[in-house]
Amino acid sequence: MEWYWTLTIGIVLLVALFMTGAPIFLAFLIIIVSGVVMLLGNSAFGMVVNSIYETGTTASLGTVPLFILLGEILFRSGCMEVLLNSIDKLVGRVRGRQYILSISLSTVLGALSGSAIAVGAMLGRSLLPIMRGRGYDTKLSIGTILAGACLAPIIPPSILAIIVGTLADVSIASLLIAGVIPGIFLAGLFIAACLIKVRLNPSLAPTEEEGEKIDLKGKLHAAAGLLPFTFIIFMVMGLIMLGVATPSESAATGVFGAIMTAAYYKRLSFRMLYESVGEAALLASVIMLILCSAVMFTQLLAFTGATAALTEVVTTMDVNRWVMFFMMMLLPFILCMFIDQLGLMLIVIPIYLPILEALQFDPVWFWLLFLLNITLGAITPPFGYVMFAVKAAAPDVSMGEIFNASWLFVGLTLFGMLVMAAFPNIVTFLPELVQ
Repeated sequence: MEWYWTLTIGIVLLVALFMTGAPIFLAFLIIIVSGVVMLLGNSAFGMVVNSIYETGTTASLGTVPLFILLGEILFRSGCMEVLLNSIDKLVGRVRGRQYILSISLSTVLGALSGSAIAVGAMLGRSLLPIMRGRGYDTKLSIGTILAGACLAPIIPPSILAIIVGTLADVSIASLLIAGVIPGIFLAGLFIAACLIKVRLNPSLAPTEEEGEKIDLKGKLHAAAGLLPFTFIIFMVMGLIMLGVATPSESAATGVFGAIMTAAYYKRLSFRMLYESVGEAALLASVIMLILCSAVMFTQLLAFTGATAALTEVVTTMDVNRWVMFFMMMLLPFILCMFIDQLGLMLIVIPIYLPILEALQFDPVWFWLLFLLNITLGAITPPFGYVMFAVKAAAPDVSMGEIFNASWLFVGLTLFGMLVMAAFPNIVTFLPELVQ
């Protein structure tokens, strides 16, 4: 069988298994075991064992459970409530402040969870009813939640960035640092758009904000409430940028910072730590299984000759490299409307690697745009699955309202990606600075 038929059949079957709701690692294992038996024979199962061992003992993957544990401690200790209240007070009585709060909070939650769908469901159930009850526009409120969730894979610490860095053999530290400026740029773009819309159409936000006016003393107290979180950010990203810690070491210090923060707010307990460690261990185990399966899938592609053939096709095509770049971004944008980000990444990365090398694009720049792109597909009508998570969390809101809510922020994100494509230094400046 020709390599392209093998590749097409394998990917179609894999996507079909994803769409049945089967666990990602199980779908990969079914395809891998079938491929090994049919293409290589039973003797090749030694390769499977070696692949599991090599992937499972990769030192850089120690970052994954630590970042998950960091997020679990902050969530389960209730420290996120302090963060919410502090940001709310600092924003002040600006008209439309809940939009700013929504974008800020969904960005932080997305960074900690690494999951856009989790942010959509969580804030759709908790923050959206509050905003609607205070007289904020439903459509714009939903849009801010989707917009902040869209930044989940690039704002550090990002589990998806670590996975991409591992699979694509790109510096995890560089990929994490690269997301800082783009994340701030896009969040600022979203906030500016909301404030402009409120200025042009005051009916989008209530005339008077609820709650008392916060004086300078109150703002200073709110800023003090953010200091522990600033400490955590420094422990995670600051140490990497200063070059004194690896991503795994900085993740460990971040966990220490999260424990100290919980203790500072008197919310540290043995039960909370026990539940956090248990959940982090469970999630990390699932991710490790998925990664082992993805590496085996990459090796299977190489053995079938698909990797070398794809490289040859790309290098011999008379197509402008920017046209190819557009095509490579369009494919995951469309596919992520239907399947999970992680599953899509594990399919596409092994295929893109040789193509990216042939096109000679900067890998940190390309993979960061790729990460942003896959989440954008998930909030784009008519099939973006994050929108359905918001619908499930807010059943009284129509799908039409949710679809309409997303378009503004899809357009803003696409504009931001075009700016980053035209000016790559927005992405590469910090990684190059700390090298």
